[in-house]
Amino acid sequence: MAATAEPMSVRIRIACAPDLDAMVGLIEQLFALEPDYGFDAAKVRRGLGLLLNSEETAALWVAELDGQVIGMCSAQIVISTAEGGRVAWVEDVVVRHDQRGSGIGRRLLDAVSTWAKRHGISRLQLLADTENAAALNFYRRLDWQTTRMICLRQRPGE
Repeated sequence: MAATAEPMSVRIRIACAPDLDAMVGLIEQLFALEPDYGFDAAKVRRGLGLLLNSEETAALWVAELDGQVIGMCSAQIVISTAEGGRVAWVEDVVVRHDQRGSGIGRRLLDAVSTWAKRHGISRLQLLADTENAAALNFYRRLDWQTTRMICLRQRPGE
């Protein structure tokens, strides 16, 4: 699919509350590609609200074109004993389907990298669905390295 936006006409900025509806829609598109997650708009909205109110430990960016949010990503700080300091998890990297391939995802991740440097983050890490070849190829082109680690999860209380 051909991208329609010129990368420089897209503005990357910190997200704010009026962006919530558009971000919920973007995450719905993302979760359609990730069978590990079921989309629940109320939960997504609550999670995004928590991120918006966690300026000390997280950041949330959007890509905006002509007043419309067309992409987003987030990062959350955690402490790594391996690094002896702060690292960040990058999540919800998504660009609206008709804008993919135009450099917007790269610009969003550049914003994360700049933020990480300012906050003394020594490593960025993310999870990607093993069957999402387009996403995996995108990250590899940006020099993200695969590891031998796998993701495990548990839901306490269930």
